[in-house]
Amino acid sequence: MFSRKKADPFFEVLAKISVNVKEALHYANDFRIQNLEDLREISIRMKKYETEGDTLIHELIVMLNKSFMTPIEREDILALANSMDDVLDGMEECIAHFDMFSLTNVDESMNTFISYIVKSTDEIVKAMDKLQNKNLTSMRENAILIKDYESKCDEVLRTSIKQLFLHEKDPIRIIQLKDIYEQLEDIADDCQNVANTMETIIMRNA
Repeated sequence: MFSRKKADPFFEVLAKISVNVKEALHYANDFRIQNLEDLREISIRMKKYETEGDTLIHELIVMLNKSFMTPIEREDILALANSMDDVLDGMEECIAHFDMFSLTNVDESMNTFISYIVKSTDEIVKAMDKLQNKNLTSMRENAILIKDYESKCDEVLRTSIKQLFLHEKDPIRIIQLKDIYEQLEDIADDCQNVANTMETIIMRNA
């Protein structure tokens, strides 16, 4: 079905989207928040990543509108791009909530959440590399790992909320931390949606 000699421009843009998502999540994971100025700095940087992601999505949509033929169903291309973009949008929104709540303390649960999400974005980039090389069936390995990381995030959510209600006495802080935990779990779900879309593409084209 695919020409293995020529790089496909649609797959190239999907790869760029995945790399932008990965770089944003690695940046968020590596950044050390110590004060309110740090919150402002990371919020601005994450917004730039989100804007770059939106630009790439727009580029892809223009290409889809201009092209008569696409390597796979155009709906699948757009679904894959949007699902990856949702991961970045979710992280940008989560960081914005850190800023709104003036949260400068990142606890162990948050670090664990983000570490699994970062691993998922690593797998997404690997899968998009395989897509560029027209090696669809091996993308399933990456999808399985992403789903495993999402399952681990489910466990982190249950444990972190249980511990929150056991030990935290400040009701406002409970609301804030519960919100952050749930947002991070939502981002893990977004990663799983990427994996599900990948599996749909494999099923239809491999």
